[in-house]
Amino acid sequence: MLCLISMIGASLVQTAGGKVTIKDLRWETPSGHLMSALLFIPPNATKNSPAPGIVTSHGWYNNREMQDMNYVEYARRGYVVMSIDMYGHGDSDAVAPAEWQNRGTGMYDAVELMSGLPYVDKARIGITGHSNGARAANWSIDADNLKDKPLISAVLLVANDATYVNPETKQYYNKYGNRNVGIVAAQYDEFFFRTKLKDGTITMPRDYIKTDNAQSFLNFGADPKSGGEPRTSYTVYKQEVNGKMASRVIYNPAQNHPWNTFSASVASNSIDFFQLTLGAPNPIPSGNQIWQWKEFFNLLGLIGFAMFIVSFTKAMLNTAAFASLKAPKEAVIGPAPAGVGKLWFWGGLLVSALISGFSYMKLFNWSNQIRPAFFPQAPVFYIGIWCVVTGLTSIIIMYLSYKLFAKGQGMDLRETGVAISFKTLCKTVGLSLIVTVASFALVFIADYFFKTDFRIWVLAVKAFTPDKIVISLKYLPFFLVFYVANSVAINAFNYTGKKEWTNTALLALFNAISGIIILVIHYTAFFSTGQAYFTSVSNIVEIWLYPIVVILPVAAIISRKIYRVTRNPYLAGIINALIITVISCTNTLTQY
Repeated sequence: MLCLISMIGASLVQTAGGKVTIKDLRWETPSGHLMSALLFIPPNATKNSPAPGIVTSHGWYNNREMQDMNYVEYARRGYVVMSIDMYGHGDSDAVAPAEWQNRGTGMYDAVELMSGLPYVDKARIGITGHSNGARAANWSIDADNLKDKPLISAVLLVANDATYVNPETKQYYNKYGNRNVGIVAAQYDEFFFRTKLKDGTITMPRDYIKTDNAQSFLNFGADPKSGGEPRTSYTVYKQEVNGKMASRVIYNPAQNHPWNTFSASVASNSIDFFQLTLGAPNPIPSGNQIWQWKEFFNLLGLIGFAMFIVSFTKAMLNTAAFASLKAPKEAVIGPAPAGVGKLWFWGGLLVSALISGFSYMKLFNWSNQIRPAFFPQAPVFYIGIWCVVTGLTSIIIMYLSYKLFAKGQGMDLRETGVAISFKTLCKTVGLSLIVTVASFALVFIADYFFKTDFRIWVLAVKAFTPDKIVISLKYLPFFLVFYVANSVAINAFNYTGKKEWTNTALLALFNAISGIIILVIHYTAFFSTGQAYFTSVSNIVEIWLYPIVVILPVAAIISRKIYRVTRNPYLAGIINALIITVISCTNTLTQY
């Protein structure tokens, strides 16, 4: 019911109550690749009354649905909106890195397609993107500048720098000509809006507006040392360029890089920018926003999806095929640890957390160096290697705990479900596959009938193309090592002797505690000093922790609930591994 409410509610919001038509596009582009996009057509956009159009893009390691804040708000204001999957993302073809810059990683292919739609005003086409989506916008301007009649009239770069300096002359210049251009430059952006000074120091993003780059941009390419005037953020500056009035503006909210896609203030800035530069067929004040309701309904679906995994598993235990997997009575592990047992309990949790956090920060650079071409997704390979390290750590701790302590205390591996028969294992694998397929069936129903999925911010469960199944199978062994070991550790080796919910909450917390600590250290330093604390690795590793610190506690809860009715730690471990592998492989960049 939660998933159904999510589908209907999110659909009503993104279609403005059923008024906006949504089309799921797949087309072969002039780049020679299949591209995917969602097209939003408001009722005011007709052949007789063409509406302005906006092409919007996600950043690296995301997909078209990540732009829901933008396409919901633009479409209800009367813009035709195309939210793309850049090449290598979502349902678009993967391409070699050498092709990324060509035609804006697919964005300019989308601009050309939009310009041919009869209900789009070809003189009023805007582009915007977040992070590397903004870089794609910059590359699209390069392609557009080669045309006799350029197609792009407005550009909003979110969370990425503009092009300030001519790559050939190394002088400041106005690459954007008489287009209207804006930048959203977060004061705590993890990646961009930094300038290396002559003395070797690097400016902080919160001081970006004072830099020569920002001042040159606001002065239409003038060198701040020889021309222009001091200019400030949140002010729209206008100047005649090649016989046409153009505008420049910089917004610099006090937030970090990923928050730009989930920010009411950034949504307001982007609405104001396009209403000013393209005009709005249905002008609505920028403070009037409804995208948050779509996020609410998306979240309901995400919660329902997690609940369905447990409930459907329990339901299948009542069938003849899988009844033998059901425990005769609810499993309760014990007794509570005492004496040396407490040392093994708390020591095991602490050692696991320390190795988890340390290895997460150390494995990034190494995994990039050793990744073979067989694994086309670098982020998932990195997380997969981390899964193996932490999973093996858990296995070693459990082995030592059993040999040196628990066995002597009478622990029975068969009674706890650690030792199972081959027949039971086969049934366990079979049920895990059925639960996984049934759970994702909900996602495909949401996609097919409502063009929605289940997500909140950077955590998403979405529909996918068949090639992602093949990719997921490549990474599945990595995730199995961790999630099976984690389920065995949670259910057969760790018990506080407290209430069930207390025990589950503690183990769920320790599943994510190393990631939480890393994030606290990173952002405490970043927001207080303007500089990141961990400098030996890319800041992307902290951002990848956002969904991880949610997924790991939820996986622990799912594991515990399924174990209590089955006394089988492998069932939940395999289910978690299957589902989380697919989630990981369908929400990132694929490159060959």
